[in-house]
Amino acid sequence: MNKNTVLGWATLIMIVMGIIIVGLGVYRYDDVAGWGFGAVGIGFFAIAWVFNALKGRV
Repeated sequence: MNKNTVLGWATLIMIVMGIIIVGLGVYRYDDVAGWGFGAVGIGFFAIAWVFNALKGRV
């Protein structure tokens, strides 16, 4: 596995975890904690976007 493959897998894992965390915030928690889970999930998507952008440059 080279660096691009590792970044590709990291991007996929971060997207899956972001979907799970946002899903928890939407469906499981109805109070203020849901907003926190949603914010963290969106942060996971942002980090995955950065990993995807770095894939050809490292």
